[in-house]
Amino acid sequence: MKKDRKLLLLDVLMLPFCLVTLFPFYYMVINTFKTSMDANENPLSLPGAFTLENYKQVFAQTPVFQSFFNSLFITACSVLLIVLIGAMAAYPIVYNPSKWMKIAMYYLLCGFLIPFQSTLIPLFELMRDLNLVNTMSGLIVFYTSGSVFSFFLIMGYMRTVPKELGEAAIIDGCSVGKIFWVIILPLLRPITTTALIYHTMWIWNDFLAPMLFLNTRKKATLVLEIYQARGQFSVDWPSFMSLTVLVLLPILVFFIVMQKHIIKGLVGGAMKG
Repeated sequence: MKKDRKLLLLDVLMLPFCLVTLFPFYYMVINTFKTSMDANENPLSLPGAFTLENYKQVFAQTPVFQSFFNSLFITACSVLLIVLIGAMAAYPIVYNPSKWMKIAMYYLLCGFLIPFQSTLIPLFELMRDLNLVNTMSGLIVFYTSGSVFSFFLIMGYMRTVPKELGEAAIIDGCSVGKIFWVIILPLLRPITTTALIYHTMWIWNDFLAPMLFLNTRKKATLVLEIYQARGQFSVDWPSFMSLTVLVLLPILVFFIVMQKHIIKGLVGGAMKG
């Protein structure tokens, strides 16, 4: 009974923070169903008359489906490569520890500590020299730099997997590659799912990299469409917010569906450790 009262008190205390967090979403969503005049005069109230004109205008003026496909393709390919490269990099360091493996780990750590914003100019020049600017494949290559974070995340979890499994597989005649793909990788599903979720949310919502490396609207992502939707001297806020809702909706649904896997992956690694 006392424990239930503590939980109830905690819920009451968290309610104001929840309302503060939800208020911007309420403000944004509710104004997408208003006219520009109604939104300017009564931004916080419910719309006098619900209208879908803002969404119709967005779909008429913006290549939403093309941009959605671009974002989906870039995100899916990038996340798949990030998780696979991170897992494959962690495998030899965990199961074949040596001086050289430690040096490789510290080298990757140095790359993880350096923010890419500090190397934007040489990075752009490198991408330009490799003819990767204004290509979705170039942006995918750029995003694979996230493999370093995936590597450290997976490496900590991989150390909890018993090495005896690999040793037994070697005795049975399995090759090193088969041990990784058939035995080790399936056991990493909780933490690889966690890495997949984190990187999906990062890449889908990223604005800086697409703005730098994509310069045609045909290849633009949904986040870039939000930036391009603003006018030179004014902004049609209801339409602008409608496009923002369309961009946030897929990743919001994705997070709600997958959030339990984040806790499962992190807690599972901690408990095994």
